[in-house]
Amino acid sequence: MTVLADVQQTEFAGGASGPGLESFHTRLLDSLYDGIYFVDAERRITYWNKSAEELTGYKSCEVLGKRCFDNLLCHVDESGRTLCLDGCPLNQTISDGQPRECDVYLRHKQGHRVAVSIRASPIRLDEGPILGAVEVFSDISAKRTLGRLAGGPRHSACIDEMTGVANRRYLELKIQQALQEIQGFERSYGLVLIGIDGFDDPTGRRGIGDFVLKTVCTTISHAIRPGDTLGRWSANEILFLASDVTSSILKEVAGRCRGLIEKTSLSGIEEGVRITSLVATLLRADDSLEAAIRRIDLLMEEDRQMTGGGNH
Repeated sequence: MTVLADVQQTEFAGGASGPGLESFHTRLLDSLYDGIYFVDAERRITYWNKSAEELTGYKSCEVLGKRCFDNLLCHVDESGRTLCLDGCPLNQTISDGQPRECDVYLRHKQGHRVAVSIRASPIRLDEGPILGAVEVFSDISAKRTLGRLAGGPRHSACIDEMTGVANRRYLELKIQQALQEIQGFERSYGLVLIGIDGFDDPTGRRGIGDFVLKTVCTTISHAIRPGDTLGRWSANEILFLASDVTSSILKEVAGRCRGLIEKTSLSGIEEGVRITSLVATLLRADDSLEAAIRRIDLLMEEDRQMTGGGNH
């Protein structure tokens, strides 16, 4: 943390160490894989490194001088609870001087959610008052993605070209495989089917439905666990197959997805993503592929009739 301390003094006290050393520290921080940014006591952003730009989509010139909760990263937890105004690690660290670590989901400039691990530390000069805080954050969605690669679709015939996730044909193959493992090895699997609304763009742009679905798939691909399979089920539905779940775990995973989707925003569109229906079911040992598909589709239809096809 020595380099961080030197840069912190440069940012908050005018930097007595000289422009050459300041430039060196800036280049060093910009070369790190982790995103790093500083805020003052009012949570105004005073420094934003290159990795922060890459991980969030926001350039330094777009964020410097703004407060971290000014409709920027909009951190949420796994349940979709917004943390910026209540539960912000940076704000808590500024208040009590204690460092913090946690996993959250930030909002990328393009609208989708990215899973990150963050570490917040207070900024002080010597033993004086707290002047702000530094947050270091790293993308953990890549680790989750690597955990799914072994069982993921590799051939173009198995991938939905528009969203980049598995297509229905591949999902049906994975469901059939899951049923065999339930019957032969007593493993447990569940299905979560999500219907997405918001396909009518008030600006009249074409292709908005594809954009909505692709954004949602990007968000969910960062949220599901290693071993789960995500795919496009129909024109406006996505489905994922969850492995090794109980009824309570499946409910928790489905709830997490709901929260993250509802906190996903769309660039240039005021309204966010709306969920028309979200249903889940455990696969059974006596299920056939046709029976499992018929049950999840029937649950979706019943849910839509109960809610009038709207968000619930």
